[in-house]
Parts: sequence; C-alpha cells; structure tokens
Amino acid sequence: MSANLTIETLTADDYDAVLALWQAAGLSIRPRGRDSREQFTRQLGGDTQHVIGARDAGRLVGVVVATHDGRKGWINRLAIHPEYRRQGIGLKLIAEAERVLHEQDISIIAALIEDWNEPSLALFQKAGYVDYPGIHYVTKRDSHDV
Repeated sequence: MSANLTIETLTADDYDAVLALWQAAGLSIRPRGRDSREQFTRQLGGDTQHVIGARDAGRLVGVVVATHDGRKGWINRLAIHPEYRRQGIGLKLIAEAERVLHEQDISIIAALIEDWNEPSLALFQKAGYVDYPGIHYVTKRDSHDV
C-alpha cells in the first residue's frame, strides 16, 4: 500500500471521480437515476449519508458510502480500483465507515452483498461481519434507473 494513502470524506465536487471509480471497479451504475449528479448531491445534503474515499497521491482509488436510517447503518457501494485491490484499502474504508456511523450512535451496521460477489463477502467476513443465510432482499422500484 502506498505511503501516500489518505482516507477522507468526499463531497459533491468528487462526483466525477466517484462515478469513474465505480465504473472501473465494475459496479452497476444508474447515471440517469439514483447515481446522477443531482441525486448524489441531494443525498449528501443531509446527515444520513457520507461518502468516504481513499486517495493515493490525490488519485481516488477507493470509495464507500455509509448511510443510516437512525436505527441501522449500512455500508454501500464499496469499490476499490482494480490496480489497488488486496492491499487493505477495503478494510480501511470499512473501518472508517464504521467510525462515522458509530459517531452518530449507530450500533448495528450491515451490508448487502450479491451472492456471486465472493471477494466482497470474504472482505466483510475478514472485517468481522457475519453472513446470515436465508435473508432475502426484496425491492420495489418506480423505475429501472432508481
């Protein structure tokens, strides 16, 4: 891992770099819906969502979104640039997301991981998270872009 790695809270000004990193990392994105610049900026406007980034000499190489509903915290959209994987950056971002959520008195933190994503599951298990088999994720959406 680079000695120049920094962990910081990102802002709406970082939108283009975040979107580019999500794309490079292979995350599905909805730039005309929930991942649009307008939605990204709106979501950062409250106190329930924080976007945390890892930079190597200024280059955004990792990102995670920490959210909560006042009762439970969620770690979302964790992405590490492929050139920087397996260097401990994901664990650092998870730890920072946990710190931010704990500062807001959130004591239950969860993450949803798609069943094909074994590397993410292994990362969260390494960070102390427990997989609860049999839990189903259900969703209802107004459109495909949200």
